[in-house]
Amino acid sequence: MEQTFIKINPADTVVVCLQQKKKGDIIEIDGKAVTLNQDTPAGHKVLITDTPKGVDIIKYGYPIGHAREDLKAGDWVNENNLKTNLSGTLEYTYNPVKETLAIKDDKRTFKGYVRKNGEVGTRNEIWIVPTVGCVNGIAEKLAENLRRETGCNGVDDIYAWHHNYGCSQLSGDHENTRAVLRDITLHPNAGGVLVLGLGCENNQPELFEQLLGDYDKDRIKFLVTQKIDGDEIEAGMEILRGLYATAKEDKREDVSVSKLRVGLKCGGSDGFSGITANPLVGEFSDWIVAQGGTSILTEVPEMFGAETILMNRCETPELFDKTVSMVNDFKEYFLSHGEPVGENPSPGNKAGGISTLEDKALGCTQKCGRAPVSGVLKYGERLTTNGLNLLSAPGNDLVASTALASAGCQIVLFTTGRGTPFGTFVPTMKIATNPTLAARKPNWIDFNAGQLIEGKTMQELVPEFIDKILAVASGEKARNETNNYREISIFKNGVTL
Repeated sequence: MEQTFIKINPADTVVVCLQQKKKGDIIEIDGKAVTLNQDTPAGHKVLITDTPKGVDIIKYGYPIGHAREDLKAGDWVNENNLKTNLSGTLEYTYNPVKETLAIKDDKRTFKGYVRKNGEVGTRNEIWIVPTVGCVNGIAEKLAENLRRETGCNGVDDIYAWHHNYGCSQLSGDHENTRAVLRDITLHPNAGGVLVLGLGCENNQPELFEQLLGDYDKDRIKFLVTQKIDGDEIEAGMEILRGLYATAKEDKREDVSVSKLRVGLKCGGSDGFSGITANPLVGEFSDWIVAQGGTSILTEVPEMFGAETILMNRCETPELFDKTVSMVNDFKEYFLSHGEPVGENPSPGNKAGGISTLEDKALGCTQKCGRAPVSGVLKYGERLTTNGLNLLSAPGNDLVASTALASAGCQIVLFTTGRGTPFGTFVPTMKIATNPTLAARKPNWIDFNAGQLIEGKTMQELVPEFIDKILAVASGEKARNETNNYREISIFKNGVTL
């Protein structure tokens, strides 16, 4: 008989409906019959045991909040009758949990571009990086001119990464902008970069150049437009033609998957996210870590309620302390703006079956599998350690995806139950949590994890998923690239002058 609901963990006091259920429908669970008290949409939760007001409701084996009122078995559990347990900052105790992953080294490769410093790109593109938003128009015109002149023959794409910053910012915001623009400039997916400045901005081109360190001067060039007499477009085109001539000679070669760095992100989540797409991505994350590669989990606010799981997977007490600081610092950020810590699920999340931040977090963190945490990064920092890393960034889709790519990820895996078209400056693969979305939006979706609720097993689907990711790493375009939906967004917190 077709399964119409799932109990994720034996300790759970709710089940998740895999299909729309009607009032009066009966669920047979744990040897008893539970009659539904309301119509319940697919992806949403049904209580399977009477729960008094104030008592925790369990999903994924952990509390996702407490009952706002006395609830009966068969009740539809949603944001109206479930309240978060989250509040302010907490003290945490390190209780390390070490799990051995029995995953063999498959000796897989992908076809990438090996750079002079040993880093590997999944793309070979020409990028124009403005130091300040004032030159966005010039940057876009240069990219358009080079695209028209060359047809992108011999390179994967030509892009200007416009943004609104680089001036009129103070302290932390200014440094965040500089760090992200540095990271983009040094990213191995670029075969050539023109850093385009104005001249009078806070993000002074000469100081920004120092921030790059020992960079490849054959691949990264600078142009300060206020210093050009006459036509800055022709001056820029002359530099870009040289960069293009160099980059178009680059060839893909077989590279070990240990060089692959993959960002983990979710957005427009639904009640299936923690059942299909996020666990599937978690299996891939464990696999790539076992191959010597790297995955990065971010969206710190979407760790609230599941943070202790990650903290206890830290390899060392020092990493535990960094994770505690990352979580509590983000909570302080919320509180300093007068915002509650637990109010995160969006209207789309709630419509899809996610009722509290704990509900969202326990599903969200499944994207990083079970591997130990090997590194913890601040916003704007670049990767230095292989394995599973945690990165400080908000849940906002554009900001978080940009942060993952800036840290050094050559691909971002983005799970979604509601659908989203956007992509950041590296391939941003969309993994659908349910088959309905995959069927409705094939122009957005790269992979259908909803097959897991149609009868396909995780064991069957994981090899197919790995093959798809390695194909994109080797040059197959992600949907966001095919659609030309690509942009960057930089985290902002403080004053604009």
